[in-house]
Amino acid sequence: MSIPVTDLTLRPPRSVRARLGGYALLPRMLDKCRAELAGTAGSFHYACPNDQRILTFLGIDADALRTEVANGKGDGELLTWIKLNQRNRHTPEEIEAWSDAMDKRTPTPEDREKFEQYLGECGPNRKDITRWPDLLDLDDFVSYGGKA
Repeated sequence: MSIPVTDLTLRPPRSVRARLGGYALLPRMLDKCRAELAGTAGSFHYACPNDQRILTFLGIDADALRTEVANGKGDGELLTWIKLNQRNRHTPEEIEAWSDAMDKRTPTPEDREKFEQYLGECGPNRKDITRWPDLLDLDDFVSYGGKA
């Protein structure tokens, strides 16, 4: 049985570490956008604060991207559209550095409490979880039946 990619009530979106065109966060954001349009986003939200990081880095408007996703474009077509419409241009090295920084993002003093709360909910005994991407992957795993 095949689970539709857009049904985030049955499966999580792609990891924040998955990349499209070298961009971390982008595949996950597209999954959430597709699911929201299909009415199957579950507890996920398109254009959330994490999505705002990639939208800002690209210089792409969330509503404009949503319109393109609603037109049924695949990942490759959306990447082409992004490259044509992004306000912020970056070299491959800048994209790689930004994506690597997203992969290593740790809680700031301002969001440490929220990080600890989320970790307490999905993996209270997981002292190895110190970065946001690790926490999001763990939360996805546990939310769909995995054991922390």
